[in-house]
Amino acid sequence: MQIGGWLLYALVQIVGSYLASGGISAKRLVFLLAEALLCLGVTHGFRVLLNRWRWLYLPMHKLLPSVSVALFIMGLLVYFLRIPVNLMLGRLFNPMDALDIQQILGQSVFYIFVFFLWTVFYFTYHYFERYNKSLKYEASMIEIELNNLKSQLNPHFIFNALNSIRALVDENPSKSKQAINQLSNILRNSLASDKKGLTNFDDELKMVKDYLGLESIRFEERLKTEFDIDPDSTKFRVPPLMIQTLVENGIKHGISKLTPGGIIQLKTFVADDRLNIHIRNSGHLINGIKRSKSGLGLKNTVQRLKLIYGDEASFRIVNENDNFVLTEIIIPQINSHESINRR
Repeated sequence: MQIGGWLLYALVQIVGSYLASGGISAKRLVFLLAEALLCLGVTHGFRVLLNRWRWLYLPMHKLLPSVSVALFIMGLLVYFLRIPVNLMLGRLFNPMDALDIQQILGQSVFYIFVFFLWTVFYFTYHYFERYNKSLKYEASMIEIELNNLKSQLNPHFIFNALNSIRALVDENPSKSKQAINQLSNILRNSLASDKKGLTNFDDELKMVKDYLGLESIRFEERLKTEFDIDPDSTKFRVPPLMIQTLVENGIKHGISKLTPGGIIQLKTFVADDRLNIHIRNSGHLINGIKRSKSGLGLKNTVQRLKLIYGDEASFRIVNENDNFVLTEIIIPQINSHESINRR
């Protein structure tokens, strides 16, 4: 970029001289190329010092005076370096003629302005380069954190599922076999989703239904399920295991505590290009706060929503009435790549 930029500078100077005079001499041509080479050398040295003195990281109130002094010195340096070039080309016969104060200041101001433009471009370029690096770093850290959160959910879910199957082995061996098949399907989907930051809503819904089928074997008539799914929900992608974790939360801290059992209802609808997910379960919040509020499931869900969607997603869990607890999630429509880079 340095070489290309100063070659462009020389070309502009050459074209300008040609248009202004109707032609250009060989000496003038060589001088303009030599001048561009001098500017290249000076700015290269300045770039080395910028990095060595770490001026790119200086606050503005310290950077401006330092750069101003450097530009003034660079302007004078190029002016005096071009004197021997003019002498060698025979364009200057008396070196003392080049020491006129007005000429020094006039020519130096021109070079100072040129170097000012170079400095603005240089700092702007590196500002955006550092900004892009910081975005990539932030994105990689978010992705690592999301993977860590998801890795917490997998053993948590497997442990609970295995406990359910263990309870069936002695009571009903045939149902325990069915439960193992359902768990196998769930694990297959879970492992397949490990490579994706988000998963299709259909895949998540299938996992939820397999999970509820597994739990229905254990709870029998104590667990009833209802689904009201908006067809447009299939257009959305959701964090893997999110809905399943919240459904599991409703069963564990709601229905399992009730002697007669209860109902799990999953309803979705799309409004304003956002997916609304409502999970209702029989039960009641204790003092307005779910017993599991400090547990893995809800804390994990809140963290994942914050990391993926920022402030564009919402989550709440409330008593809808004396008999039901409502867990509500609202998420925008994005893809996996956007979820990492939008922030």
